[in-house]
Amino acid sequence: MPRKKPLVVVTRKLPESVETRMCELFDTRLNIEDRPMTPAELVEAMKTADVLVPTVTDRIDAHLIAQAGEQMKLIANFGNGVDNIDVTSALRRGVTVTNTPGVLTDDTADMTMALIMAVSRRIVEGAATVPSGEWNGWSPTWMLGHRITGKRLGIVGMGRIGQAVARRAKAFGLSIHYHNRKRVPDHVEEELEATYWESLDQMLARMDIVTIHCPHTPATYHLLSPRRLKYLRPQAIVVNTARGEIIDENALIRMLEHGELAGAGLDVFEHEPAVNPKLVDLARSGRVTLLPHMGSATIEGRIDMGEKVIVNIKTFMDGHRPPDRVLPSML
Repeated sequence: MPRKKPLVVVTRKLPESVETRMCELFDTRLNIEDRPMTPAELVEAMKTADVLVPTVTDRIDAHLIAQAGEQMKLIANFGNGVDNIDVTSALRRGVTVTNTPGVLTDDTADMTMALIMAVSRRIVEGAATVPSGEWNGWSPTWMLGHRITGKRLGIVGMGRIGQAVARRAKAFGLSIHYHNRKRVPDHVEEELEATYWESLDQMLARMDIVTIHCPHTPATYHLLSPRRLKYLRPQAIVVNTARGEIIDENALIRMLEHGELAGAGLDVFEHEPAVNPKLVDLARSGRVTLLPHMGSATIEGRIDMGEKVIVNIKTFMDGHRPPDRVLPSML
């Protein structure tokens, strides 16, 4: 008799080609409505499924994991970051966790550069004036922004995405600086002409643009604290396409309101999907560019993520170690 297919519960709607392949390989329950599952619905899914495929909108904490059925042995996260999953509790319960690393690097790096350009050159603010009818013709002193060529870019987190941003930024003539838990290999520094700063505080005090590319962990929560943000110069801008919790959002807002920072470009928020109304007001004034967590939103990237999820599930169900297993020591 053919082996029974594992029951796979997918918490959000995925690209059609990914869902079709999952249905071919597994006994798959899809979320046709694409409505975020409630905690009660997640508990029910974990009581019955062999594999759960959550996304960043699902909070898989210790309480939920404790209620998982004995048959559930894999959480195959549809996403690179796993800060939405209590990986330690999963390991104690005998549940393997996987993610989808590497496939969103270029997409996120592209969006980072887009935000740097948008804030520096006031692109969103300028684009709004044409359809609104506010534009009355060219003027030598109207809608002036700042060139980015020759500016210092400080990268917080020099992993795959940080390095991809550095390559793009170098082509724009930016001077590359970075802070990381570990210094990158010499050949990477040479390729990027990057300057390493062991002290994040000292780097922040000297940068024109700061961009965040580290994961959200207990160690990086409010890494850019009120004290650290104060090191930034008034002409500096801050860009975040990583996780909102890495920046103390209230402190950032206060500095923007008081003119202690030139601007910010944010694709993520500390309490998303809720966005602080003060940030919205700053966006209306042109000081801030806000995006709805779309840094990785390309069809190519989403399909690549789905294919990684499928490989992780199939490899695990075949009795092998999945290629993208996440352990607490990796966080």
